[in-house]
Amino acid sequence: MKKTMSIALLCGAALLWDAAALTEPASSQPPQTTTYHYALPLTLALEAATEAIRVCAEHEYRVSATVVDMDGVPQVALRGDGATVHTGESSFEKAFAVVTLGPIFDFDTSGKFFELLKTNPYAPRLATVRNVMALPGAVAFKSKNAIVGALDVGGAPGGDKDEVRAQAGVAKVADRLPK
Repeated sequence: MKKTMSIALLCGAALLWDAAALTEPASSQPPQTTTYHYALPLTLALEAATEAIRVCAEHEYRVSATVVDMDGVPQVALRGDGATVHTGESSFEKAFAVVTLGPIFDFDTSGKFFELLKTNPYAPRLATVRNVMALPGAVAFKSKNAIVGALDVGGAPGGDKDEVRAQAGVAKVADRLPK
């Protein structure tokens, strides 16, 4: 069966759509990610990001914090007092890496992704994917053992410090996520 493609413009972005995929039978391959879907409430996302920035401020780290949902869309983006402009971009890209690649490659922090790059000969190519940054700093929100979002802190002097502060933000709300 010949596959056909058409191009559509939506919000200025080109999207590719494979019409044949709608008519062909479903693959017998299991999905790469879980079918469980939980949307992190805005109040929890905001509380977690605020906590991460607060903990950083105690150490005089000027950071940004971003919560990304499972669609890779920023749900909360906060720029702390004195944070430089690049911290928002790095904060988004590390969280994006966790929600988009973590379920496939079994990591729940961008630090684990960073380590994967050192041991898997194919992983460094993943670090070149658009909107992906392979540095420590992002931590997944998990519900029913599935990644449902990620929080990243960007701007502390070292990704290891970012990741510890992001973990503090996630821990602040973790007990209120469905188990």
